[in-house]
Amino acid sequence: MINWFNSIEFLDPHMFWLLLAIPVAIAWYLWTHRRQQAQVQISSLKGFKVETSWLANLRPLLFILRLIVLALIITALARPQTTDVTTKTKKTEGIDIVLAVDVSASMLAEDLKPNRLEATKKVAADFIKGRPNDRIGVVVYAGESYTKTPITTDEMISLRAINEIAFDGVLENGTAIGMGLATAVNRLKDSEALSKVIILMTDGVNNSGFIDPKIASSLAI
Repeated sequence: MINWFNSIEFLDPHMFWLLLAIPVAIAWYLWTHRRQQAQVQISSLKGFKVETSWLANLRPLLFILRLIVLALIITALARPQTTDVTTKTKKTEGIDIVLAVDVSASMLAEDLKPNRLEATKKVAADFIKGRPNDRIGVVVYAGESYTKTPITTDEMISLRAINEIAFDGVLENGTAIGMGLATAVNRLKDSEALSKVIILMTDGVNNSGFIDPKIASSLAI
């Protein structure tokens, strides 16, 4: 709970000056309340039946509720926002990683159970779960490549991207390792992390695409 409160930031903190209106309202209430109560001095209250209305007793409570509502409105005007402290820590201490996953037809071979692609996805998912302080992105490639998800600190997004990888025939068939590497490098080019890593996950050699793997590798240097 304390960490949650520490993560709150206010975009318009000057609005809290309006809270000075609360003690003014209290003073005004006490002053007018005394003036509204007429006083008659008598020697004795004997013979008078004194009954106090429960509505009269609720009047101070209603005033307190109004003050609370006023304080909440002022807080809302200050525009509170929460900051993900965990995300800040990850960006500072972690590294940026891109998983480049081969989804060519050869990944459907069943020498690994149930096939190479599913086995690769399991390894990738276990890797993501073991890197809680890093930002991870996913690139898929066959004869061409595209970004499945950019680098992110959200583990669930990365895991979902890995889980959704499938051989669906959308990409041109082949193994364009150079294309996969180039796309991964492009995802990391604007990263401010001190360490950047590309993990190539494939079962073959480059046989497609117009970017040579050596050229793509040199772009990462």
